[in-house]
Amino acid sequence: MSLFDSYDAEVKAALNPEDVYDRVEGFPETVIVTFKKAIVDIVLEQFECEPVGTLLSGTVLEIHRFKYKGKEFAIYQTTMGSPMTAGLMEEVIAMGGKRFVYFGSCGTLDRDIPAGHLIVPTAAYRDEGTSYHYRPASAGDFVDIKTADQTASVIEEMGLKYIKTKTWTTDGLYRETRRNMNNRLAAGCRVVDMECSAIMTVADYRGVNAWQFLYAEDNLDDIVWDPRTLGKVPKSANELYLKVALEIAHKGDSI
Repeated sequence: MSLFDSYDAEVKAALNPEDVYDRVEGFPETVIVTFKKAIVDIVLEQFECEPVGTLLSGTVLEIHRFKYKGKEFAIYQTTMGSPMTAGLMEEVIAMGGKRFVYFGSCGTLDRDIPAGHLIVPTAAYRDEGTSYHYRPASAGDFVDIKTADQTASVIEEMGLKYIKTKTWTTDGLYRETRRNMNNRLAAGCRVVDMECSAIMTVADYRGVNAWQFLYAEDNLDDIVWDPRTLGKVPKSANELYLKVALEIAHKGDSI
């Protein structure tokens, strides 16, 4: 039996998120999810926040509640990689989350995409294991992202530049070989990430909505890997990415 045979149509699992986490009364239905502590720190600095829950992932991850333009949201920092990102999402759904806005960095497979540029993924290539537990392999190699046009519309309204492209979601951070990179490029992927396809399959499976945008950091399309802005994103850029996420969240229940 291989990974591609692991999908089971049985909804009830041996361990379910609601077995571990209770529904939280008054939990914000729209949740912003970042991969950076620096983003959470900006929210804590700029908004009046209060704790609304905690998650455990090798450490305690606090979920904060705050208001933006009169609407209430939650925010938490997730972890890198599909398995834990999906698991934490499941737990927040159990608490009461219904709409999720994810944003984080990605690598570029096309050197013409500048560092910091906004990317709206339109589909994600399933080169990770998590999605195969939520959607059978027969459903195809790509997960279409139903909210891509909505995400792009918000970014356009903000007057920001962006590109739409497919993304290559992989668990093998250090196995992004030239052959695989060229194959993904041929299939229309201009960027690579580690969570998108899993996020979207979990959202579809659980009947919640998810939006995601990315921003370019390192570049793989050269003789040697170029870290570019990896680990060196200025606070002003983080504030901009947060602003985009806030606008998507604000309009998420109406777009």
